[in-house]
Amino acid sequence: MTDSPLPAQALLVVDVQKAGVTGDRAVPGAAVLLERTADLLARARAAGALVVHLQNDGEPGADDAPHTPGWALHLPVQAGPAECVIRKTWDDGFQETALGEVLTEAGVGPLAVCGLMSEMCVQATARTALARGHRVVLPYDAHATHDVPAAPGISEAVPAAVVSRVAAWAISADADVTTAAVDVVFEAPSGSGYPLARARADATG
Repeated sequence: MTDSPLPAQALLVVDVQKAGVTGDRAVPGAAVLLERTADLLARARAAGALVVHLQNDGEPGADDAPHTPGWALHLPVQAGPAECVIRKTWDDGFQETALGEVLTEAGVGPLAVCGLMSEMCVQATARTALARGHRVVLPYDAHATHDVPAAPGISEAVPAAVVSRVAAWAISADADVTTAAVDVVFEAPSGSGYPLARARADATG
């Protein structure tokens, strides 16, 4: 873990969809998550960093099934050459999507990851980004999840904050895990592939 400013050339906003941050199914601390994510988005856009919103397509009947109210992204997207939405069906945002191509074409090196759920899609996407050679910045206060219910004879319930911390700790040897989102700084990536990246990201959906 580091407390120094951490440059990132892209921001991956993972599954910040209405099903996870509003209503009875909202994660604990949803308001804080949204505040931190909105701040990261504003600063990434201002710096010219690439912004990718990952949007999960849940199974039929799930809270985030496509084109249901819960599936919608909660934070507005400023669609353009440096910001896009990529839909996915797996925890890992790279699996069977154009995310890898989008990052490569834009010349992205280090990137920041935030969103839902800490131990599932956030961690899975961060792990693959690391495996692909990206430096990954993961702020503790910009990802969240649900409590893990008690398992009789195994363990008591695990609070969501503990689950999120363990998820980050599990990759902290390879990623830059910072205490607060405010410690993340952004810069524009080196490539010139924004228009092509945008087109391919749209095609994925």
